[in-house]
Formats: sequence, C-alpha cells, structure tokens
Amino acid sequence: MKQDNINYVNQLWDKSIVPTLMEYIKIPNKSPQFDKDWHAHGHMDQAVALIFNWCQANAIENMHLEVVRLENRTPVIFIDIPGSNDNTILLYGHMDKQPEMSGWDSGLHPWKPVLRGDRLYGRGSADDGYATFASLAAIKSLRNQQIPHSRCVILIEACEESGSIDLPFYIDALSERIGQPSLVICLDSGCGNYDQLWITTSLRGLIGGTLNISVLKQGIHSGSGSGVAPSCFRILRQLLNRIENEASGDILLKDLQVDIPAQRIHQAEQAAKVLGKSIFEDLPFFPGLQPESASMSDLILRRTWKPALSIIGIDGVPAIENAGNVTLPSLSVKLSMRLPPTCDIDAAAQSLKNKLEENPPNHALVTYEINDTGPGWNAPAEQPWLVESARQASLDYFGKEAVYLGEGGSIPFMGMLGKKFPRAQFLITGVLGPESNAHGPNEFLHIPTGKKLTACVAQMIADHYTKLM
Repeated sequence: MKQDNINYVNQLWDKSIVPTLMEYIKIPNKSPQFDKDWHAHGHMDQAVALIFNWCQANAIENMHLEVVRLENRTPVIFIDIPGSNDNTILLYGHMDKQPEMSGWDSGLHPWKPVLRGDRLYGRGSADDGYATFASLAAIKSLRNQQIPHSRCVILIEACEESGSIDLPFYIDALSERIGQPSLVICLDSGCGNYDQLWITTSLRGLIGGTLNISVLKQGIHSGSGSGVAPSCFRILRQLLNRIENEASGDILLKDLQVDIPAQRIHQAEQAAKVLGKSIFEDLPFFPGLQPESASMSDLILRRTWKPALSIIGIDGVPAIENAGNVTLPSLSVKLSMRLPPTCDIDAAAQSLKNKLEENPPNHALVTYEINDTGPGWNAPAEQPWLVESARQASLDYFGKEAVYLGEGGSIPFMGMLGKKFPRAQFLITGVLGPESNAHGPNEFLHIPTGKKLTACVAQMIADHYTKLM
C-alpha cells in the first residue's frame, strides 16, 4: 500500500489541491468574530462554493455532499461516504480564517498566495484550509487501491476561530446522520517539527475577560494628579500580582491548577528529547532572551498543562504621539488565561473574578467581566491498535516514529466531541509546525508535510477497518 498511497496523494496534491488552496487563500473569509457582516460580505459563501465544487469534482462513488445551513448560523459542509462496515469515522476541519494581522514580510500578504519552495504562504493555508482536501484525498487514495474502510463523515465548520459557537447546533441537528463514531480525526492541530507524525494528546482551556480599573471621572493634568490620585497602572500591577508570580510567571490560584497525569509527563519528556532547544529556538525570540525555564520538558508542560496569563489588549492609553501629561482616569485590560486541560473552567473563572475584584487597592472601582470561556480537553487513553498504527504510518511516510504532545491552544470542538462520543478514539494532528505562525503574519503550509500527513491518515483509516473488523 505504501508506495501506491503516497504516489496517489502526491499527484492529487500537486495537480489539484495546491492550486485550489491558492484560490482559497485569496478569499478573506474571516471568522464571524472578526467580520460581523460576514453574511453580507459573502466571503464565507465564496469559500464554501470553492470547497464544495472541489469535493464535487473529486466525489467518491455514492458519496453524499451537502452544504447545511441553519438559520442565523454560519454554514457547514457535510460529506457522507459509505464504507465496508457499520463503523463510523468522523473527520473534522474548518474553513473560517483569522484576521489579517500586521507584520507580513515583503512580498507576502494574507490574501495573496505565494509559493516559496515547499511553503505555501497565505492566511488559512495551514489553519485549516487544507483539511477538507486532505480528508477526502486520503479516502480517495484507499478507494483507488480498492482498500476497504469504514464509513466516513467529513464535517467542515465555518466559525472555529470564533470559538465554534455555531457547531453545537449542527452537531445536534445532524446527530442521527453522524451516528456514533469510533474514531474522530481532527486536522486542525500542530506539529513539533516536519520530520514525523505528531499526535495531540491534550488542549488547554481558556478564560477571556476584561479587567476595568477606574480612579477618576476624567483625566487631569499630571502636575495636579500625580502623587495624589492613585495610578491605574500601579493598581493594575497589584491586581496582577494577586494571580501571577511576577518573577516566574507561575499562576498562584489553586483553582487554576491540576495534578498532571503521569502519562502526559512521560510524553512531554519524550517529546523534549526529540525537540531539544527548538522548543524555544523556533520562536522569534530577540537575541539573548531566555525562556521561562531551563528544562525542555518543563517548558512543554508550562505550555500544555500549566495555567498561563497573557495581556492581549489595553484601552484607555493614548498612542505615544498623542500622549499629554495627564493622569489617566481608567484602564480596560483584556486578559487571556490559559488553563490546564482538565481544569474546572467554571470554578476557575469564578476564582479569578473573585481574586481580582475583592478589596480593590485604594478602593478604586475594579470590575472583571468574563467575556468568553472554553473548556480544555484530555484525550482518552490510546488503544494499542491506534498507537501501533500511528507509529507505523509515521515510519512509512516520514521515516521516524510518531510523537505525542499536548497543545497550548484550544479547539473547543474537541471538548464537546469528547463528551458527545465518550467511547471514541481521537487522532488529533496537523501541519502547524515551526514558523508556520497560525494567527500571525507569514502563515504558511509546509506542503511535503501536508502530503505525508494525508498518506498517514489514509493508512490509519485502513488500519481502523482492519482492527475493528
């Protein structure tokens, strides 16, 4: 199977998938959170039409292809491919994109596809526009070789970058048509390098909120206010010190911490041996900057199983060019708190709110508004067949064994599916590797990894059929 599989996949990618992805990149189909008038603008409909037409042109015998639209919801693409037994595999991806972001290198642009060597640059190429094409290509490869497989359902949503807010409604509406999958494959995750198959074992949860601090009804001349009116920034420092150790970055609240499973610690140690210092050297550090820990396995755990705070936005501070000598009256600070995968998100959110609001310094007016939350996810224990299938597929198509690693980000869909399908196995993987920069400037898809990953998915779909017969 190995050579026929990779030959078919390579040919389909070169002749059809890459050219279609280049057209997809041109469409500014930003997620609803970033384009409130997405329906009127029509970019999402363009993306749906492009993907639908490609799937129709590459349809498998007896395949059912449909765009499902619930009222006042972003659409989903639903594909049902009959199999040789009654088991079901659910393959997931999304078609919506993050906004443009500034800082793209000269010659690159979020809505302009650029091929440079093995890299296809442009917004949405790796996150996660390739997923539909790779999923269908994997199944087409098996059909081309007359290799049996289980029934496959491909579900592509259009609001993942907005927290998958529409997806639960579609899961409910399509529940009977989806059935009870025994394997869920998600192609929206990352990879530690481009040298082997990477399987995501966990995802962190998230609390997003706005911390508001007010000390004055209006700004006043700093000659009158400073030294008399408490500074908003000093109050902000004190509040942040309640929840975060300023020297280490460790989060202090017990409700935001969990006991890390021994298996995940072991997997982090194994991944650290593979990645080494690339864990931080692949990030765009300024020369001389040191990471948060000298231990590579600890860095992995800090990114995947420990809570961490980011300040991602501030209102109330004028730009430097407009900054006069004024004691500022108020601040609004957007806080993003990443949580361990198994953390109780409701308890964590309430604990965070209580700690920030209680006994405010100088009796300032302090409120913390929780804007959004998303649970984390920890994969169920991998069955032996899945472990062996991943190991062999990675050896066959990458030349090295598969590696297991938690992700620091969130995929809200996974937690929901984990509850919906508690007996399913999960294969969470992706092509977002070093420098691929999802959500930021210069996003790219590493095409050879996309091809090899597609071949691995085909192999594991075939193994699923064999092992569960």
